[in-house]
Amino acid sequence: MKVLDKIGLVLFSTIILLISFALILTISGWLDLDLVIDSIEYITTESIASKITFGIAVLLILLAVKCIFLNSDTKSTSNLKDGILLENDNGKLLVSKDTIESLTNATVRNFETAQNVMTKVELDNENNVSIYITLFVYPDAVIKDLTISLQKDVKETIKKSLDLDVKDVNVRIKNITIKKEVKE
Repeated sequence: MKVLDKIGLVLFSTIILLISFALILTISGWLDLDLVIDSIEYITTESIASKITFGIAVLLILLAVKCIFLNSDTKSTSNLKDGILLENDNGKLLVSKDTIESLTNATVRNFETAQNVMTKVELDNENNVSIYITLFVYPDAVIKDLTISLQKDVKETIKKSLDLDVKDVNVRIKNITIKKEVKE
């Protein structure tokens, strides 16, 4: 829910609460009906009070129209946290973060010197994709060359498969692992 929607909800809820409270007090006899009528008459006829009341009424009408007819779509914003919504002439496609992570992991597994890959995908408000890769490497890996190749291949694979531009691919080498020898 956007800030303006929250403000509208709070304002209208407060106004309804005050009106309901005034009605209950008037019906129960604790608030004099003449006092209520005099107050309404004052804010609608007195020069400065009527201008302030008019301005507040116009703002409330605009806020009501915005909240009713231009309501933010909470479904699409919640989906953006889970992935990226791609649209074309034929429809929509929601690419989840899990899909991007799986595609990244498959790309990293093609490198013989990389092992035990863990991937995290982050999306910002403008759908920029940032990928964080944590992996173990074998002792014979040239880490600088490996990371440059990894970053390039991951960006290319995601661009080719999903037509998404990756903002950055951050690689963290967690440790060096020993190759397991196969006994014959």
